[in-house]
Amino acid sequence: MNAALNPVASPHVMNTYGRLPIAMSHGRGCRLWDTNGKEYLDALGGIAVNTLGHGHPKLVPALQDQIAKLIHSSNYYHVPNQEVLAQMLVERSGMTNVFFCSTGLEANEAALKLARKYGHDKGIERPEIVVYEKAFHGRSIATLSATGNPKVQAGFGPLVEGFIRVPLNDMEALKNATAGNPNVVAVFFETIQGEGGINPMRAQYLKDVRALCDANDWLLMIDEVQCGMGRTGKWFAHQWAGIVPDVMPLAKGLGSGVPIGAVVAGPKAANIFQPGNHGTTFGGNPLAMRAGVETIRIMEEDGLLENAARVGEHLRAALEKGLAGKPGLKEIRGQGLMIGIELTKPCGALTQRAADAGLLLSVTADSVIRLVPPLIMSTAEADEVAGILLPLIHAFLAE
Repeated sequence: MNAALNPVASPHVMNTYGRLPIAMSHGRGCRLWDTNGKEYLDALGGIAVNTLGHGHPKLVPALQDQIAKLIHSSNYYHVPNQEVLAQMLVERSGMTNVFFCSTGLEANEAALKLARKYGHDKGIERPEIVVYEKAFHGRSIATLSATGNPKVQAGFGPLVEGFIRVPLNDMEALKNATAGNPNVVAVFFETIQGEGGINPMRAQYLKDVRALCDANDWLLMIDEVQCGMGRTGKWFAHQWAGIVPDVMPLAKGLGSGVPIGAVVAGPKAANIFQPGNHGTTFGGNPLAMRAGVETIRIMEEDGLLENAARVGEHLRAALEKGLAGKPGLKEIRGQGLMIGIELTKPCGALTQRAADAGLLLSVTADSVIRLVPPLIMSTAEADEVAGILLPLIHAFLAE
């Protein structure tokens, strides 16, 4: 059959994804419809991207307006909304300035370059960066090297050198791994690991790492690509610990589906990059900047940080109640609308079974069901998620 007539076949597209046999046609709020007209409740949000859900009545006209005016102009010129969005991010993060790019990978790559240049500026010839087990920072050669997943690294060696890997939430391990090493320049991690299985850094650990970085003049670099932008009920997940990083990559939810990435820098990192040190063609284009500005504006107008905290707590409570004492459940963890349900066995099959039942989710780290729905989700929709998902988990664990 011609691919044009068969929306779930893509023979001319590189086979890089284990796709479900579904193609989406349109969406509204937390609902999506496929090309056959089947309806789904979206608990994946385009993998934590569709902050405002689908077809948001305030976002759509703003983007239509921007497309009619200017989509791209290049960074040879000032882009006024870059300054508007940068100021919004600086005010909400307590940091200093911003570099705009197009993806989370690019934001993390820029952070790694910042750390290396920071080291070179201090006279360190071979700078080293502390990274974490189970981390995921992207699929370029450098971000892949920083990632803590041997599966996604396999076949792409030699990896980039200059990384020291430590376990999560273990201060002694971090101190031991860096003791007496004059080449360390930065510590780099996700506040809550996404692809690694929704693994949160403990608040006290975050405070201790901030203090260790200060004591050693290292950069504290926090990847908020997936857990940032209001997902946990604060603008950035590290804010629950009352700390401020030196470098913070963002992407995913910042543009509600329009590709956008950002690196927010504090005073220690604000002036490391000078003209010619780093750049991008698409990053910071007028369309992406408008999407970011409108996303933040709508999030505040509609109280979506509070909503994420409230609905996330409601959903988690429903899941905990429905799975209490269930053999085969390891742990439910996360914060706000970023929830992981870890089972004692691989559960990739649940992605298709949930879709069959009209629910979109993903399975990450083999055995963790990941829920990262749009931040507009209501408690009624959260109840619906639990109502579909719990019987599926019960049936799966009984097999």
